[in-house]
Amino acid sequence: MSPIAYTGTIIAVAVVLFVWNKLPVVFVAMLTALALWASGVLTIGQALGGFGDPAVIFIASLFVVSSGLEVTGVTAWAGQLLIRGAGEESRARLLILTMILVSLLTALISVNGAVAALLPVVVVIAVRLKRNSSQLLMPLVFAAHAGSMLALTGTPVNVLVSEAGQDAGVGGFGFFEFALVGVPLLAGTMAIIVLFGQKLLPERNGATMPADFSRHANTLVEQYGLASGIYQMRVRASSPFIGVAPSAVDLSSHPELQLVAIQEGETAGPLRRPLVEEGDHLLVRGDAETAAAFAAALHLAFREDAAGKGEDTLFNRSSGLAEVVIPPRSGLIGQSVFPGMVTDSGDLIVLAVQRASTEIAAASATRGKGGIVLQAGDTMLLQGTWKALDVHLDDPDVLVVNSPELVRRQAVPMGPGARQAIVVLFAMVLLLATGIVPPAVAGLLAAGAIILSGIMSVEQAYRAVGWTTVILVGAMMPLSTAMVQTGAAKLMAEHLVNLVGDAGPVALLAGLFVLTAVMGQLISNTATALIVIPIGVAAASAMGVSPRPVLMSTAVAAAAAFLTPIATPTNLMVMGPGGYAFSDYWKLGLPLLMWFFVVSVFLVPLIWRF
Repeated sequence: MSPIAYTGTIIAVAVVLFVWNKLPVVFVAMLTALALWASGVLTIGQALGGFGDPAVIFIASLFVVSSGLEVTGVTAWAGQLLIRGAGEESRARLLILTMILVSLLTALISVNGAVAALLPVVVVIAVRLKRNSSQLLMPLVFAAHAGSMLALTGTPVNVLVSEAGQDAGVGGFGFFEFALVGVPLLAGTMAIIVLFGQKLLPERNGATMPADFSRHANTLVEQYGLASGIYQMRVRASSPFIGVAPSAVDLSSHPELQLVAIQEGETAGPLRRPLVEEGDHLLVRGDAETAAAFAAALHLAFREDAAGKGEDTLFNRSSGLAEVVIPPRSGLIGQSVFPGMVTDSGDLIVLAVQRASTEIAAASATRGKGGIVLQAGDTMLLQGTWKALDVHLDDPDVLVVNSPELVRRQAVPMGPGARQAIVVLFAMVLLLATGIVPPAVAGLLAAGAIILSGIMSVEQAYRAVGWTTVILVGAMMPLSTAMVQTGAAKLMAEHLVNLVGDAGPVALLAGLFVLTAVMGQLISNTATALIVIPIGVAAASAMGVSPRPVLMSTAVAAAAAFLTPIATPTNLMVMGPGGYAFSDYWKLGLPLLMWFFVVSVFLVPLIWRF
């Protein structure tokens, strides 16, 4: 067999395996790369060279930046603005605000990151406003597809077509140049969804809905009897507690009060210094009048915005709560604990203990006295800084009921590190927009800044990367190389040119759109783009026209992945929460696909001339 025949056979098998969907897409992609080497089409360096491509590095770094915005509560803040702005009555207003928000987020942090961040927010909105999630989630995803054409970072396909333009010698696309078609795409998408979406979408909810953590703090403090009577008092410069050892802080003159903990003023974690200083906090529990008299007598200042409110005092931007269960065979069984006790790590405070849903320690035990001997099945409420909760609850001796990281992402808007994350995001966008450094360098600098600023650890950054997408792109890139090197792309381009005949370059765009859109409903749109891009460039060269409109048209066609749930990870992501069936997608997707065809074939060549 000739190299072209080998390449064609490998492409056909890869497409069949992608459509069959019984093997992991990563496995199929790796088989494709290895098959190109085994058949002799490419050398081993060429077959695996995609993993070192700058586009792959840039895509991986975007996942880290996206996760940094999520863990710091920037996306939760955006979601709260959405709830306040949408109101409860207007369906159109809710849809428009949701689609604008997800499209803007998508332009900056990619489709997968934006939809993953806003999916729980939109589901919570559906629950609170008593709307069917199926009416909101598909518009969320389809608007994200349109929003991916607003900027270079919207989707990996944009990065691929920009690099292909540079390789073809006609230059890449600017960071916001995609918006020239992205804005019309988004406007048309929003109009179609608002006008026809209600009739074209089903009325149902998903069987599995993401948890709503927006009232998580309230639930915990009420369950453990801490909803009121908790006061955070700041130590003033004139307080007699200045310079006193934490163990010497005595509330015996106020028997109605209980000292829960002493916190460092800067970190809100348990005090680890030998002496109390100005700005430190005392967490005190008891009667309001007694607490006020105690604070006045000892020169302590209340947090007026949260005085007596357990959820505000214990759960905020600096510190959080976590509920843990003592499992059988835990090393903590038999140990005695009491409210106010600091854990062995020195970073967490035991606020309360429950057994069989009955509070047994939060009110009855006092600091340093009595306590409860832990048994299997007991639950403890722990409080500490968010970082301490993340680090110290990865312990086999306890089972965490709800991950502090998941709770913080949804319930703590603009949490610790939010400002730094926003600064990093805007710095990356500035570097990409000005072209001072290559996109891969800008992405690596941004991801490195996220880690160095303490927003995420290296391990968290590893977990944040969507390795399926990264490996898929890296493994499929050699296929593009093989199509060019063997002449397969040129051959397919010649057939396409002969097929459209003398109809001209507009017909070429139409043919490429149909090819890309059909393949993109069955396999990854990124994989589709990697196959079609060299065909389009070769066809443009054969016709003697500029490849720039061909590349942009291909990017638009790749974004039009509307007709099936397997077209993109985000389409599949909302299938369960939205209660969608396979056949639900094409009903709304078909009119959107037609709009994308109009923009791709007729508007693109008006902006980027042949």
